[in-house]
Amino acid sequence: MTTPLPYFLDSIWLIPLFPLVTAALMLLFGWRLPKVWVSGLCVGSVLVSFVYSVGAFLQLRAWPFAALGYWPEKVLFDWVPLGAYHTDAGQLAQFTAEWGFLLDPLSAVMILVVTGVGLLIHIYSIGYMGHEGGYYRFFGYMNLFMFSMLTLVLANNLLLMFVGWEGVGLCSYLLIGFYFLRKSAADAGKKAFLVNRVGDAGFLLGIFLTAATLGTIKFAELGPAIQQMGLPVGAPVLTAIGLLLFVGATGKSAQIPLYVWLPDAMEGPTPVSALIHAATMVTAGVYMVTRTNALYQMAPEALTVVAIVGALTAFYAATIGLVQTDIKRVLAYSTISQLGYMFLACGVGAFAAGIFHLMTHAFFKALLFLAAGSVIHALSGEQDLRKMGALWNRVPVTARTMFIAALAIAGIPPLAGFFSKDEILWKTWSSGGIGRILWLVGAVTALLTAFYMFRLVNLTFFGKSRVPKEVEHHVHESPAVMTAPLMILAVLSVIGGWVGIPAALGGSHHFEHWLEPVIARPGLGEVTGAQAEAHHDPTEYVLMGLSVLLALAGIALARFIYLRREGLAEQLAARWGRWYRLLYHKYYVDELYDALFVHRTKDLGTTLGAFDRSVIDGWGVDGSAWVTRLGSRLSIWWDTWIVDGLVNLTAWVVGFFSYPFRWLQTGRVQNYALVFALGVLILLAYYLRGIL
Repeated sequence: MTTPLPYFLDSIWLIPLFPLVTAALMLLFGWRLPKVWVSGLCVGSVLVSFVYSVGAFLQLRAWPFAALGYWPEKVLFDWVPLGAYHTDAGQLAQFTAEWGFLLDPLSAVMILVVTGVGLLIHIYSIGYMGHEGGYYRFFGYMNLFMFSMLTLVLANNLLLMFVGWEGVGLCSYLLIGFYFLRKSAADAGKKAFLVNRVGDAGFLLGIFLTAATLGTIKFAELGPAIQQMGLPVGAPVLTAIGLLLFVGATGKSAQIPLYVWLPDAMEGPTPVSALIHAATMVTAGVYMVTRTNALYQMAPEALTVVAIVGALTAFYAATIGLVQTDIKRVLAYSTISQLGYMFLACGVGAFAAGIFHLMTHAFFKALLFLAAGSVIHALSGEQDLRKMGALWNRVPVTARTMFIAALAIAGIPPLAGFFSKDEILWKTWSSGGIGRILWLVGAVTALLTAFYMFRLVNLTFFGKSRVPKEVEHHVHESPAVMTAPLMILAVLSVIGGWVGIPAALGGSHHFEHWLEPVIARPGLGEVTGAQAEAHHDPTEYVLMGLSVLLALAGIALARFIYLRREGLAEQLAARWGRWYRLLYHKYYVDELYDALFVHRTKDLGTTLGAFDRSVIDGWGVDGSAWVTRLGSRLSIWWDTWIVDGLVNLTAWVVGFFSYPFRWLQTGRVQNYALVFALGVLILLAYYLRGIL
């Protein structure tokens, strides 16, 4: 169907372009610009993208062809011609990956979250990074990330999504290692990059298998292609595709076993943690699974794996968060746990609930990280919870907004987290079978979440002050440029869930209805909104009340241990020392990975290096010595005459042709003055010659 598109819908390709332009300006010429220009250009470009996103969203709401399943699409050009193939009818068709953008209810939600939360974090960064070196570089990386993330969520096919997918991975590496002179930051950036490559390998294989099986990688064509080919529910090839794509999701969205990079990513600046590692990038895996829901709903075994991994990750990360002492690492494990919740929802077919929690989580988790950054700013860089306390009245805006975010993530009504978390738990219970067990895991995780979040709040803002004396007199509230985004996010953390009030509480679940045209597949996945409203199961009210009681119990327990009974936490840690150490050291998974992969790779390199030296020295190994000597001599010949020869030849050619310029460019001021004087005399003589 072809029809003229309204302006904003026709201009969706500009939404990622604005940040890209300013990113290029910063990385090429930013060092020449004053900070006020850097701030104005980079924040301004994100603001323009947000305005365009709001305009596109409003025009999409009035889109007249939604009932036909036709959504606005902007194809800029045919990007990668992948060759021809024969259709089932024997016709020759061209398989081409387009550089095209799709705006439907799902991508509309994502661009609002990415640009809206991204804009607030950019504004906050003006104050937080104002005294840091590399200011232009930081904003250049941030805007490059915005371009990549917006490309990811607007892409109309898997291959273009992969471009954005790799782009956010690159920006994550650059921003985690922003303080590159600090070894821990450089190592964390490399760790994130390498772990994500493992997941991305699975994602690429999933894309290739999708293209080979279905003959298309466009999201809008996946469902029709499966039906046209007559693939049954549970077809092995669909299960394989779903699992391979999910491998990519476990890397990007930090799920078991590829979650280990995210806690170390807290070495980057706090605004990076808020934008990339809480609100947007790490949710890319959830978005990808939801975007390909037409495929996943035909692969129930793959969905079961998604649900189990999500539930286990949610519980596992929550247990680690119970005892961490770094304020940002507590939030990092909380992020991993909440991402597990989102995958749990997707795994039981409740894709709308997963995206709903993605949206509300973006609000309160971005707020938690930014508030943590404000605390760190107030304490001159201190991140240890054991060196905080009694800050409630000293940083009032930060304290109160963070308290609201903690209530939201704990699931206290009527804040945003309550509605999205309860929707996930109810849909998990309603799925039956293994869903009942996964519900129990999710409910226990809710208790743990409330406990460790209010452990953080109590240790930071209440009780006795443990702030070092040399820092005590520097404690102050952050400037308005930092606190204003906190207050806006606090409001969103309160009201952000009201768009998804379920029918059981008198609402009409607008959010689920909004996503139904993209997600609902009658008979294949979750119950549609209309069907859910047809009846109310009393069990839903019981489970809803139970989840609230568990959250309140977690809050009360944290208050009892860390405020009412001084020293009780230390006594419990000493009494349960073995379990405490196990959680504090994160189940020793990093040490296990080091032993299995990192150190063994180093050992292999050392062994090969020693073997190579032994060959060069003429030592043989049994009857194959002459083979190894020959290989060594060929290697030496190649390095000497080919590699070094080409390098030396290139250097000689450059040196030969640059000789006249070297003679002119001596670096001596008197020589330049002489040439300048001679030039003036020549011009003067030429001028006088014309007159005479």
